[in-house]
Amino acid sequence: MNRVDGLAPVGLAVTVSPMRRRHLRAVLAIETKVYPKPWSSRLFEDELARSGRVYVVARVGPSVVGYAGVLMIADDGHIATVAVDPAWQRHGIATRLLDAVIRGAIRAGANQLTLEVRMSNAGAQELYRRFGFAPGGARKAYYADNGEDALVMWAHDITEPAYDARMQELVSAVPGTTAHQGFDAAGPADVHRVGSDPRMDGS
Repeated sequence: MNRVDGLAPVGLAVTVSPMRRRHLRAVLAIETKVYPKPWSSRLFEDELARSGRVYVVARVGPSVVGYAGVLMIADDGHIATVAVDPAWQRHGIATRLLDAVIRGAIRAGANQLTLEVRMSNAGAQELYRRFGFAPGGARKAYYADNGEDALVMWAHDITEPAYDARMQELVSAVPGTTAHQGFDAAGPADVHRVGSDPRMDGS
């Protein structure tokens, strides 16, 4: 599952909004396409009810094309999942999703970010590097489906103006438009869903 952003059509209009229960049917459809061990509807519902989570979906027209989430642990924001429908990969969707959940995590009190990504997923690792993540260790046999190791990555100094400028540059480079809907005036930060997920493998 090499979900890496590329160039989107110039006229592409993407809407990013908080994940709600009404989105779960579409989220589950993507989940089963991109993960060897997809989450159940009940698990998503339970996680959406928990505090300390930031979860968003991306839509093109009425269709959900991707989703992402962050788990807050003290002042660490753990990127728990980023998934894009295979039909919409390489359209800048993951970049938009990461921007939204990272900004939400910062507003929720995160001072640094972390994630796990499959060692074999070089494309996702490159996407995360663009967002300032750097390798910080490994977790042996982290992925239950095949026993693959996970690369642990961290991003620090995320509250600094330079990091904000980095994210603005990344999003501005994605062709098309991005609208944020359903957030309060301060921006993406609805705090929702998810525990640390061993099946997560990035973009």
